[in-house]
Amino acid sequence: MLLIGENIHIIAKAVSDAVNQKDKKTLQQMAKEQASAGVDYIDLNVGPARKNPEVMGWLVETVQEVLNVPLALDSTNPLAVEAGLKVAKRPPLINSASGKQESKDRMLPLAARYACEVILSVLSDQGIPSDAEARAERIMDTAAYANELGIENERLWIDPILLPVSVAQQGVVACLEFTQMLPDLLPGVKSTIGLSNISNGAPEELRGILNRTYLVMLQRYGMHSAIVDAFDAELRDLVRGKLPGIVEVIHKVMDGQGVDPASLPPKERDYAKTAKVLMGEILYSHTWLEQ
Repeated sequence: MLLIGENIHIIAKAVSDAVNQKDKKTLQQMAKEQASAGVDYIDLNVGPARKNPEVMGWLVETVQEVLNVPLALDSTNPLAVEAGLKVAKRPPLINSASGKQESKDRMLPLAARYACEVILSVLSDQGIPSDAEARAERIMDTAAYANELGIENERLWIDPILLPVSVAQQGVVACLEFTQMLPDLLPGVKSTIGLSNISNGAPEELRGILNRTYLVMLQRYGMHSAIVDAFDAELRDLVRGKLPGIVEVIHKVMDGQGVDPASLPPKERDYAKTAKVLMGEILYSHTWLEQ
């Protein structure tokens, strides 16, 4: 599974301050640390960048001065994305387009014009689909539109749009089901997901285990990539097969094997409980590990 580092995000104060002050060294250090952690792409998230879309171009150049790694250009503003595309030394990944008409009109054509790959989400003008079948219907329509623009399936990375387990527990399973369906729906496409969304709203000390457990589940169902915290070493170890015992426990829960968390060592117990929450066996609460 490919990992896309999420840590250069304008919502983070350190990043926002560095961008506003044109502090290249801080941002370059952040990028180098992510690359050293072993991520495959570095996501550059400037948000909507309404006042200064050119900031994306500056940020791309800043990172390229010290690294030659694939970049993901993350903004809802097509002007910002194009500013980055114009100066990118290698074709980046556009993050992201969607089925919303404005995105179809303005963001998808950039992927065609610059011959790059693009994350395409299931979002449309009708909102986020509620189940796997609705997600499939929406993405088929949007992918067909992209194909008409000359963007073949092999350049599409499909994002099912993950909502927090704390507010949409059923949607967590729907994303798993959609991931499993995707290769048959659209042969040749890749898949990706904003992993940290799963734990939004959870206590900070519990976010890591939610993210890691769900990523193991997604990997089993064929997820190609995920946008993640580059500095979560345990997450990286799980994905790279260095913690097979934990992975086995999560898989047993997914298979409905009746895993008894009380019979397991503490770490495996916590992962088993978390897997049961994500599979909908246990109702989400902030105290699921204490039950």
